[in-house]
Amino acid sequence: MKRIAFFMLAFVLLLSGCSMEDAAEHVTREVSLWDKETPNEDFIPKNLKIVSIGDSLTQGVGDSTKSGGYVPYLEDHLESMEGINNAQFHNYGVRGNRTDQLLKRLKEDKVKESIEESDVVMITIGGNDVMKIFRENLSHLSLEVFQEEKRLYQERLAEIMKTIKSYNPDAGVVLVGLYNPFNTWFSEIDEVNQIISNWNSASEQVLSSYDKTLFIKIDDLFIDSGDTLLYEDYFHPNDEGYKLIADRMFETLSQGETIARLTD
Repeated sequence: MKRIAFFMLAFVLLLSGCSMEDAAEHVTREVSLWDKETPNEDFIPKNLKIVSIGDSLTQGVGDSTKSGGYVPYLEDHLESMEGINNAQFHNYGVRGNRTDQLLKRLKEDKVKESIEESDVVMITIGGNDVMKIFRENLSHLSLEVFQEEKRLYQERLAEIMKTIKSYNPDAGVVLVGLYNPFNTWFSEIDEVNQIISNWNSASEQVLSSYDKTLFIKIDDLFIDSGDTLLYEDYFHPNDEGYKLIADRMFETLSQGETIARLTD
């Protein structure tokens, strides 16, 4: 793990200037607003009301169009499906959010009310939890540190799930997994991939305790891509990266009866 500390030091210092945990920049981007009109009984296809919450991947940092990262791509995909008329998103992504900060945001009236009216809640979270560990333990990084923090992360993620389900027990919940943005620079450091894999498994374990949930794996998309899928900060996805994330989300959502299971 000493190798990780050495190689990560310069990169983490660089990211500090990129405001990965800049909670002051609470940019809430509402991609679209849903109407509260009630369709008649014969109305087909149906509208989907989707709440996107989480960190910079939901806000869309690195998206040149500044329209919400993966959201517009996934919206187009969903609306191409037979049986779906509109996929209407409320986007509450905030750059730098960790699980503890997301828990606080879930208590905001606007977010709570949106979840109460939603069919699906989509979450990106956890990357900043991992980065916080790197920052605070650069001089003494070890896999044991990540193991203990992973346990605490699971507890907070479980609380996030409990809160969402208390607002709307019928809503489906989709959690997008973590990826390793350091493959471009530090591909020889296998421990980082191991950490990401362990945290993804921990997330899946939490979701397995709740009905109508789905974990979407994306880490493999970034393994052999070099920096072609990353923004100029070499951390966040670029437009192509977000498109591939949306493609993977849609691919997973459209398998079998997955969407019906989450939304019915």
